[in-house]
Amino acid sequence: MNSNLLKLLGDTAIAQNAGQGGGMMGVLNMLLPFILIFAIFYFLVILPQKKQQKKHLEMLNQLQKGDFVLMNCGIKGRISEIKENGDIKLEISPKVLITVQKMVITGKVTGNEEL
Repeated sequence: MNSNLLKLLGDTAIAQNAGQGGGMMGVLNMLLPFILIFAIFYFLVILPQKKQQKKHLEMLNQLQKGDFVLMNCGIKGRISEIKENGDIKLEISPKVLITVQKMVITGKVTGNEEL
């Protein structure tokens, strides 16, 4: 008896699906939630990240000798030399120079800093 009931339910489900004839609208209804999630993700995550990255690159291109900067590891220093290959020499203490890549600089430090 249970097998007859399962067969009847299966046949009913198949008949209902065959009657709908989804076609292109069925595919669109399945994809619509994914499209909406991607659009929300794009406007809330990707677009602001692109704007922040563009602003950071502009700041890096405007760096000059004598600017006080902060690296992503927390070290502050004064730029003593900017090389063509993207390396920067930072004075982190009197007579202590280190060479870092331009991309590790997170921002300028405002105000009169002393080393």
